Amino acid sequence: MDKLTKLFESPPSDIDLTAFDPERIPLHIAVIMDGNGRWAQQRGKNRAFGHKAGIEGVRALIRTSNDLGIRYLTIFSFSTENWLRPKDEVRTLMSLFANTLAAELDGLNEEQVRIKTIGDLSILPTTTRVTFEEAARYTKNNTGMTLIIAVNYGSRLEITAAAQKLAHRALAGELDAAQIDAFTPEDFAQLLETVGIPDPELVIRTSGEYRLSNFLLYQLAYSELYITPTLWPDFDKYELLRALFAFQKRERRFGGV
Repeated sequence: MDKLTKLFESPPSDIDLTAFDPERIPLHIAVIMDGNGRWAQQRGKNRAFGHKAGIEGVRALIRTSNDLGIRYLTIFSFSTENWLRPKDEVRTLMSLFANTLAAELDGLNEEQVRIKTIGDLSILPTTTRVTFEEAARYTKNNTGMTLIIAVNYGSRLEITAAAQKLAHRALAGELDAAQIDAFTPEDFAQLLETVGIPDPELVIRTSGEYRLSNFLLYQLAYSELYITPTLWPDFDKYELLRALFAFQKRERRFGGV
């Protein structure tokens, strides 16, 4: 409790820290960070202003999740559909990714955070791609929280690629019909980019939108959903705590009774 009160030293009146159960913290949280553009527009600024403001929210999320002992944190940074945004906005995002990760890398490494990416990095600008690749290599032996950054990621493409891998294995004679018939959902999960990572127990989406936006569709089959109207730049450690309180009130039955 001392650690909790130190981390959340001045909680809002709606948060009762004594009711929080540190033993019921999700192993893996996934976050769809949404609302940067609307946050900026409400202030008469361009969308880039909102993306820059949202970086502090990312820092707070990573820091607080690590302090709470969450073992896996996945953040949806850029989807395969986000290339449809204006070119200036995309360039700003790519620059922010590279500059922020480079600036934060030593600190994350000191905290023993292990960085992993999911998504196709091959078409990113060279500086951005190399920054992600080097961060993953630099932290690969760390033993603390695993930070999974979904960048140029789309779940339908991920599932399609997994099915293609399976088909190629069959064509190469590595699998016969009986083996394919015996393939389980757990076997199929080994072909996904998240192999070795437990499925998220909690997925948080900011800005009040009720959709998954092609994010971890296979992995979120039984995840608890928490939707908040808070726009991403306003999402702080207390908003995360509210999501965790909501999670702890859920009864997870996985189709049972």
